[in-house]
Amino acid sequence: MRTWLNISRNSMRKGALRVLTYRKEVFSLNILYEIAGRTKERVELQKKKQPLEQIIELAKMTASNHFPFEDALKTDDIAFICEIKKASPSKGIIAKDFPYLQIAKEYEAAGAAAISVLTEPFYFKGDDAYLREIANEVSIPLLRKDFTVDSHMIYEAKLLGAGAVLLICTLLDTDTLAKYIAIAHSIGLSALVETHNEEEVDMALNAGARIIGVNNRNLKTFEMDMSLSERLKKLIPSDIIFVSESGIKTPEDVEKMREIKADAVLIGETIMRSNDKYKEILRLRGESYD
Repeated sequence: MRTWLNISRNSMRKGALRVLTYRKEVFSLNILYEIAGRTKERVELQKKKQPLEQIIELAKMTASNHFPFEDALKTDDIAFICEIKKASPSKGIIAKDFPYLQIAKEYEAAGAAAISVLTEPFYFKGDDAYLREIANEVSIPLLRKDFTVDSHMIYEAKLLGAGAVLLICTLLDTDTLAKYIAIAHSIGLSALVETHNEEEVDMALNAGARIIGVNNRNLKTFEMDMSLSERLKKLIPSDIIFVSESGIKTPEDVEKMREIKADAVLIGETIMRSNDKYKEILRLRGESYD
């Protein structure tokens, strides 16, 4: 009788855990698609202010064959893409005090190769103005970190001063991804193509990605799996720039990415929560800051 009760209780616990995990995955994916939906609404409003034909013409006027974001990630040591973000859906407000221009200057002084700037306003409290103003204050290239769901956003990124845009495979099909990469390259923007599994790595390669990022955060559960970068790096040719995103918290994490020959790491929350961002970057890189 006791054995049957124990089995029954264990089965109930496992069943409850599966239900909770399922609910968490659905909730997380719903957040992602909800953000994408709100972004499409943003784009439609922007198109009314600045029609696609107009923004294309303006972006092409500043087009070049130089790709500073890609060049910045080709270093002897692992490159740091340091992120400026005020909040996130999973963590809420990360930085109540948000002197974004000062933060950008600290990143540059500490040797960051590039800066990622959140421009999504509803869930990450970002703003296009942050990107535009930071571009006028630093000389290192900027990544527009947003949920690109329309080509209008790519041309817009160019005019805001970005050197690269983020393209998330989960939100796009292969044909659209290839189209967006081609648009970015045609106006002198790099494209960081974010993947989360083997299928998305194949998708990125088939679409012509020159920079592939692996987000160590599971989009279904928001949990971190630092081994994901190691597993997926093996599928990516050496001539493709590889970026490990999310979950980098310690010098040991950075060293692990060095060992798997990652070209760059994208670090956000760890640095944003630090009171001394300059020293935090040096600490993560394994350098002395005395």
